[in-house]
Amino acid sequence: MMTRRASTELKIGNVTIGGNAPIAVQSMTKTDTRDVKATVNQVKELQECDCEIVRIAIPDKQAAESIPVIKKSTSLPIIADIHFDYRLALASLQAGVDGIRLNPGNIRDRKQIATVVSAAKQREIPIRIGVNAGSLPPNFEPTLPLDQRMVDIALEQIRLMEDMDFNLIKVSLKAFDVPITVRAYQMLADKIPYPLHLGITEAGLPQAGAIRSAIGLGILLYQGIGDTIRVSLSAHPCQEVSAGYEILKSLGLRQHGPTLISCPSCGRAEVDIISLAEAVNKHLQKINKPIKVAVMGCVVNGPGEAKDADVGIAGGKGKGAIFRKGKVVRTVPEENLLQALMEEIKQII
Repeated sequence: MMTRRASTELKIGNVTIGGNAPIAVQSMTKTDTRDVKATVNQVKELQECDCEIVRIAIPDKQAAESIPVIKKSTSLPIIADIHFDYRLALASLQAGVDGIRLNPGNIRDRKQIATVVSAAKQREIPIRIGVNAGSLPPNFEPTLPLDQRMVDIALEQIRLMEDMDFNLIKVSLKAFDVPITVRAYQMLADKIPYPLHLGITEAGLPQAGAIRSAIGLGILLYQGIGDTIRVSLSAHPCQEVSAGYEILKSLGLRQHGPTLISCPSCGRAEVDIISLAEAVNKHLQKINKPIKVAVMGCVVNGPGEAKDADVGIAGGKGKGAIFRKGKVVRTVPEENLLQALMEEIKQII
């Protein structure tokens, strides 16, 4: 049984993270923030696909000035992603952002950090200490292993903020390398009380990136580590959100939308199970309620193998069975399988 790591609660806009709050799924816009219309449209898309927290890049003052308009378009918390220039963090706070991400690898001046912390404290806005393995200062503990360096630079920033009596802190330790990322989070987890944001940075294209993220995040989540997650993919951000929820659903940590159970097919299958599963999955995209749906290729074993499914189909020669919780409720011609399944799903939801 998984035991969740104890962490302090933190409010980011209208979303609570840490403590007993559900593990939040977040993403980041892929638009130029200075293009307000495109960014607003993507934030709306993210809201529609049930993203819970959105981060936006703030590369310059013009991007920071876009925040009020973006904020008016959504109820989602907006986090400003800040690198190199602390003044952009101050401008984002002034513009009403719900959270700040600071990279301790490229904003190192203690006075500058203190200025940002002071402004965030005044407005009660959380700061994520976002450590990235690829942007650590080369002169920071150069002889130590990378995972230890990541932990140490995070602890250095935490101590600085705590010295200013600031505790609205969230921490992330991201690398592309899965074992390094896992070890870094494991080393830090019992040293601090703050919520942890999980991610494998630059994970890659959708298939490989989702697998890489599922392994890294899955290990940590199973150990009870993690309060928010992002799956970083070279894809539309809604694909990141979908992958994030699938990881949480796989571990029983969140219920979100349908879960499709489908067999891989084999020589015993007498229907095109792959095409059938793809068609069912397409229809399920329109449903947002949690329901387990099974698509099985063998009419003999199908209901038994997917007995935990709320509803399912099992193909046979020229016909197939519709079953609920492992019990066959009716048999229909093969060409009517998809329609019959969707009718059963409608009755359930």
